[in-house]
Amino acid sequence: MQWTPAVLQRRRHGRVQCLLCPFRCALEDGETGLCGVRRRTGDRLETATFASSVRHWDTVERKPLYHYRPGTPCLTLAAPGCTFACDYCINHRMSQYGREDSVRWDAEPVDAEEVAGEAAARSGCVAISYTEPSLAIELTAALAESGRPLGVDVVWKSNGFLTAEAVDLAARHVAAVNVDVKTLDERDHRDLTGARPGPVLDALTGLRERGVWVEVSTPLIPGLTAGPGTLRPIARALAALDPAIPWHLVRATPAHRRTGHAPTPVADLAAGVRIGREEGLRHVYVERALGAVGRATRCPRCRTTVVARDIWALGENALEDGRCPRCGTAVEGRW
Repeated sequence: MQWTPAVLQRRRHGRVQCLLCPFRCALEDGETGLCGVRRRTGDRLETATFASSVRHWDTVERKPLYHYRPGTPCLTLAAPGCTFACDYCINHRMSQYGREDSVRWDAEPVDAEEVAGEAAARSGCVAISYTEPSLAIELTAALAESGRPLGVDVVWKSNGFLTAEAVDLAARHVAAVNVDVKTLDERDHRDLTGARPGPVLDALTGLRERGVWVEVSTPLIPGLTAGPGTLRPIARALAALDPAIPWHLVRATPAHRRTGHAPTPVADLAAGVRIGREEGLRHVYVERALGAVGRATRCPRCRTTVVARDIWALGENALEDGRCPRCGTAVEGRW
C-alpha cells in the first residue's frame, strides 16, 4: 500500500480539510477520512488510490454508457474505496476498504503511461469502475494527461457524491460518466448510502454544464426503490434537466447486507421504462431483463432502431454522423 500526495485540500482551524466529497472531512495529523483512503500526514493530504484492484478489458456498454463511442473497448481499473456505504453493493469487497475490517487491501500500483499506452494499442479508453472513481481523482488526472496525446479518454462509473471543487477538476479529465441516482428521498438515500442525495444531482448538473457526457443509472431494489414513488421523481428531475439524458434501470440482486429479496421483477423494470417515457425521457434502458428491445437506441422522432446492442456489447450502429439514417434526426451522444 502506497500513499501519495493528494489534491483538493485546504487548511482550516488547524486541520487539513479534504474538499473531494461533501463530507469535507477536517483531519488532524494521522487521521483518515470517512472514505478510508485519504489521510493527513503532517501538513498535507495523501491518497492510497493511485492503485487498482482489477485490470481487465470489457466494453463501454458495460459501464453502462450507451451514447458514448459504442463498442469501444475499455481497460477497466478499480481503486479501492468509496464515499458511500451502500448495503446492497455487489463490489463491497473492494469499495468498502477502510470502512469494514473484513476488506483487505489487494490493489497494485498503476503506471498511468503504461495503462494509456495499452489502451491506445486497442483504440480503447480507460474506465474506473466498481469502486468510487472520484476518490482516484489524482490517478484519473494522470491517466487523462498520459492518454490525451494518444486519443485515449477516461470514463467513470460514479456515485456522483462530489463537491463543486471536485466537479471542476473532474470535468478537465473525464470524458464521460455514468452517475448513480439511487433515490431522491432523503431518508431512503441515507439508509442506502449514509449520505444525502442533493449533492449527486448538483454534481450531475455541474459535469454536464462543463461538457462531460453524462448518463444515469438507478437500481430498482424491491421494497425500496423499485416503485413509482422513487422512479417518477427521478425521471421528472432528469427530464427537467435534459430529456435526452440516457437513464439505465438496473436490476438489483441480493448482495452484501441486503439479501432478503429476489432480483427485481421484470414487471417493475418494464413499469420503470413506462414511467421514464411518461415523464418525457427519450432514452430509457434495461440491460438484460427486457431483451434486446430494452437495450436498443431509437430515433426520438421516427422510432427507428439506430443502435442495436447485445449484452455488454455493440450489435450494430446504424447512425450516420450521429443522425438517424431514415429521417436524419440527430441523436444526442458522443458517437
